[in-house]
Amino acid sequence: MSVKVAVIGCGTWGKNLVRNFYNLESLFSICDMDSDTLCKVTGEYEGVKCICDFEQILQTPEINGVVIATPSHTHYSLTKKALEAGKHVYVEKPIATSSEEARELMELADEKGLVLMVGHLLLYHPVVNRLKSIVKDGTLGKITYVQSDRLNVNFFRNDRSVLWDLTPHDLSMAAYILDKKPLQVESAIGCSVNNDGIVDIAHIDIGFEDDILVHLSDSWIHPLKRVVLLVRGTKATAVFDDSFADKKFELYDNQTTEKKLIECPDYIEIEPLKLECQHFLNCIENRIKPRSDGLNGYETVKILEEAEKIMLGSQYGKISSIKLASSRKKQNLPVT
Repeated sequence: MSVKVAVIGCGTWGKNLVRNFYNLESLFSICDMDSDTLCKVTGEYEGVKCICDFEQILQTPEINGVVIATPSHTHYSLTKKALEAGKHVYVEKPIATSSEEARELMELADEKGLVLMVGHLLLYHPVVNRLKSIVKDGTLGKITYVQSDRLNVNFFRNDRSVLWDLTPHDLSMAAYILDKKPLQVESAIGCSVNNDGIVDIAHIDIGFEDDILVHLSDSWIHPLKRVVLLVRGTKATAVFDDSFADKKFELYDNQTTEKKLIECPDYIEIEPLKLECQHFLNCIENRIKPRSDGLNGYETVKILEEAEKIMLGSQYGKISSIKLASSRKKQNLPVT
């Protein structure tokens, strides 16, 4: 079976998906509301069709899968339409912005026997998978604490908050590495630097199975990019710093006060997004569940939803996502 996909949304991240699916010889078409962006991207890839209407994508029989790379508040509606049209779906994180919507999409995909994969990219990162194997073989001892810091600058603030933009990466990664479920949010603090209700900085503590505490820190206002994961066990601590070009991954001995470096484990050098795109195609071809499937997406959203309720308190019910009509125009989303 030759899998052909359409990428919906050709913004900063969508262009990376376009490139990878094209190189994997599976890109049939791209779709974006902005005609200038669409023409520019299409011009770089010979033979790829340029389609402005999302409904036309759904009605094209040659397209097996739909890849959704639009702002988070549009994920539910676009994914639902694609699944109802019988298309396999890869949707960027988060799968939706409410657990009820996430559950509905998961159940719809299962009912129709379709692949539903969420873009939890770090589950496909070679270092993350190497770390997962080290945790599993007991090199670190019993895991007691995990901390993930993801700090960057975002001038556009396309999503409802940093919680829905960056935190899905950290939460899904922690659950994957530990092979444990998050049980509850212990604390959640957020800050809106413009005082407009959109959270730019978030600090969340989550209790996982086996009494493991996971602390997640995410920021949209940090001018210097910092992406660091720390996994501490009773024997050793692993540090994965994705900000570095090399020596990203190191292990330290916990039994000494000298901050003794044990080793820098080897890992394969392959672009994580390429591995993720290959996985999506393989799941369609072989009718198998993705590593980051609908259930994985639902469990992530459920925790984020709980954290947001704690973080916003009485203001939670007043959340107003960016109005879709004006937002689509502003953010160059596909016509639906």
